[in-house]
Amino acid sequence: MQFVQAKDWPNKPIRLIVPFPAAGGTDAVARALANKLSQQLNQPVVVENKAGANGVIGAEAVAHAAPDGYTVMLTIASHAIAPAVSKKLPYDTDKDFVGVSLIAKYPYLFTVPSNSPANNFKEFIELAKKNPGKLTYASSGTGSGPHLGMELLLDVANIDLVHVPYKGAAPANNDLIGGQVQSMLNNLLAGAGLIRAKKLKVLAVTSGSRSPALPDIPTIKELGYPKYEVDGWYGVFVPAKTPPDIVRQLSVEIAKALKDPELLSRLSNDGAMPIGSTPKEFQDFFINEKNQWANLTKKIKLEVD
Repeated sequence: MQFVQAKDWPNKPIRLIVPFPAAGGTDAVARALANKLSQQLNQPVVVENKAGANGVIGAEAVAHAAPDGYTVMLTIASHAIAPAVSKKLPYDTDKDFVGVSLIAKYPYLFTVPSNSPANNFKEFIELAKKNPGKLTYASSGTGSGPHLGMELLLDVANIDLVHVPYKGAAPANNDLIGGQVQSMLNNLLAGAGLIRAKKLKVLAVTSGSRSPALPDIPTIKELGYPKYEVDGWYGVFVPAKTPPDIVRQLSVEIAKALKDPELLSRLSNDGAMPIGSTPKEFQDFFINEKNQWANLTKKIKLEVD
């Protein structure tokens, strides 16, 4: 077997797998990153969309790819959630991947329709407590970050809302604006235009600290729920057994790419804070994320399949 070493890498095109459809937020970040890495590495970095099953189909392709540094995956928080909600994954999340870099973190926005009687987060919680099981929340899909982020909120705030899953943020937002559903954790990319047009109200953000993109909006944490903190994120993985020196070099190249104005501007559209971690830092972060969702789903007995 021939071992690939970082000094020889890369000497051919790299596939950057995005386990979500083209033209979405994750795809846009991946393409901006691919452009920058192509320049830095003097090799094409080609984005391939392998969508389906909330990221599982693309992740499976990466899990079973050759561990030679030429197949890379850019994914989101659902990769940490999948093992908590599905007993039938076609890969082992712990054993089949190695983390390269946490690219960025971004908050979810707690949004309600503009005609909602709740004008702040406290009023929404009071409304929910007066009407247990009668209010609904939309999500961009079962097992997504916004779905589990809301389930964690129901748990810590001790409220009872009914989950209405959609196939993506756009149809969910359409029904949220129309008042068919009463609340939703949005991301800035999907919700910004609707917020600017005053079709939606943002009552809080889910991150541990306020978002620079929305500095006037309080965090759920500061509104009396100190244990509540949920971030959306973008991260890069490669197949397990990829040579450690290639993993390290790729991590260094990503950190360098994150200084590029075009990529930074792309991330700021999501209200995302660039990070560019080491592989070890990302691995530690990912394990914490995975454990948080595993503990929650066990506690509330949530299983998707």
